[in-house]
Amino acid sequence: MNKKYHIHTFGCQMNVHDSEKIAGVFSETGYQEASGFNEADVIVLNTCSIREKAEQKFYSELGRLKKIKKNNPNLKIAVAGCIAQQKGGKLFERFPYIDFIFGPNNIDKLQIWVTGNTVNSALEDNPDYSIKLIPAKREGRIRAWVSIIYGCNNFCAYCVVPFTRGREMSRRVSDIYNEIQSLAEQGFKEITLLGQNVNSYGKNLKITVDFPDLLKEIHKIEGIERIRFVTSHPRDLSDKLIEAMRDLPKVCEHIHLPIQSGSDMILNLMNRGYTYKEYRIKINNLRNAVHDIAITTDIITGFPGETEEDFQHTVAALSEIEYDGIFAFKYSKRPDTKALDLPNHVEDKVKSERLKKILDLQETITYKKNIRLKSELVEILVEGYSETDANKLTGRTRTNKIVNLYGEKEDIGKLIKIKILEAKLHSLFGEKVLT
Repeated sequence: MNKKYHIHTFGCQMNVHDSEKIAGVFSETGYQEASGFNEADVIVLNTCSIREKAEQKFYSELGRLKKIKKNNPNLKIAVAGCIAQQKGGKLFERFPYIDFIFGPNNIDKLQIWVTGNTVNSALEDNPDYSIKLIPAKREGRIRAWVSIIYGCNNFCAYCVVPFTRGREMSRRVSDIYNEIQSLAEQGFKEITLLGQNVNSYGKNLKITVDFPDLLKEIHKIEGIERIRFVTSHPRDLSDKLIEAMRDLPKVCEHIHLPIQSGSDMILNLMNRGYTYKEYRIKINNLRNAVHDIAITTDIITGFPGETEEDFQHTVAALSEIEYDGIFAFKYSKRPDTKALDLPNHVEDKVKSERLKKILDLQETITYKKNIRLKSELVEILVEGYSETDANKLTGRTRTNKIVNLYGEKEDIGKLIKIKILEAKLHSLFGEKVLT
């Protein structure tokens, strides 16, 4: 066929892995990957609608494609992901030059369109999606994403995910195990298990199994050196999972545990299902069980009804817990969410001011934590060459901190010991320790 595809991905790790599956479908159908828009016969925009800013980036990109398609009428444009699922046919009305739209749980339907079927959308419920085996064209050969559960049942007041990715559907243990076994045979060293809430894994399966049980099975696979996972919901973080993190050497000492706010009133309005005290107890349990665990989190500033006092509770939470890093954002109005109907929406200027205070505080905390690592010996998995300095290699510690170093090409893909020589805000610099 000699046809080429190009994928532009917006959003989270799940979208990145979805794009790997989209690329896998194209590859199996005989398409080759294009280096950019102008070389492609098919362009896929894999979208994110978790925040308004991500949605606007998509619309801007789609607007630019109009000119490209005008110059090349044979070009096909597909829109995938959460915006496709959310907007549906309205996208065709606004952008008639789109050829195909499909949702996150309908990637398996892409091949029908690619092979010449005249369908223009795939947005319907797909209850068997969790048992479909969809090929993935992986980025790199060292670290890999593996989905274990799709969708979400939590209905946080600010979040569109239950409406765009549907209800929770866990993949079968055997399918996950076989996928990771295959990755190990291909030489991958590290896998990251993906789910909107990995702690909910197994609830809809016919066999009695939970997330810690799955970790124990994956831990048996030879060749896999490191296991990571995102994301954990604090409400469902169990003592059994903490024990698994403590007892399974391949499970890395890092957890992403979104708190969102330090105010109990705001947490209740968000429908998060826990209080700050309950969250703090789980942090203590993690740190008591897992030596030197790194903890990261998500923060939303300016959620409807957030007073200055509520905000100060969040500031106090960051100061008390001292996260290794955070992802912080202003509250963003999203269609279909309960937060839209809440009273007392916060002015954008106030949201921005609060966000800056949070980010400034966290920078101080993160740098302080990184400084403590100076002169320490750490293990890193070397991933490749640094994106900011082609003369250096880069890798990550077990606690997910980026380390740059001078090394040899032969070090890529290996676990090596590093002595930290310099600590920066967003990375560390070290030298290889000869053994």
